Amino acid sequence: MSIARICSRAACHRPAVSTLTYVYADSTCVLGPLATYAEPHCYDLCADHADRLTAPNGWEVIRLAPDPAASGPSNDDLEALANAVREAARPLPTQPAPVEVARRGHLRMLRDPDDTPSGNTEHA
Repeated sequence: MSIARICSRAACHRPAVSTLTYVYADSTCVLGPLATYAEPHCYDLCADHADRLTAPNGWEVIRLAPDPAASGPSNDDLEALANAVREAARPLPTQPAPVEVARRGHLRMLRDPDDTPSGNTEHA
């Protein structure tokens, strides 16, 4: 079960939609789509806090807008899902039942029906 990540801002409990990263060497803040997993030095922000983000004096903010077409399922995803459904719906091949050879109490010895015992040839 995955738990939705919430905004990193104090007292904000809204779901996070963006991830903020600082590049100190370049004095840059990078705000992009929500990262796949939480990083210790990144901040997850809700839509309101992401929209109102300002950088410190002398810093630049780079906003990476997500591609709206990439957010939904792709044709590859839909095709993989259809193939999985077809595979699950396919009937299992019937296999001959194993043959009981001997029994001792509650234990049974079974022989695979495809195997012919060595040295034992049956003639009708």
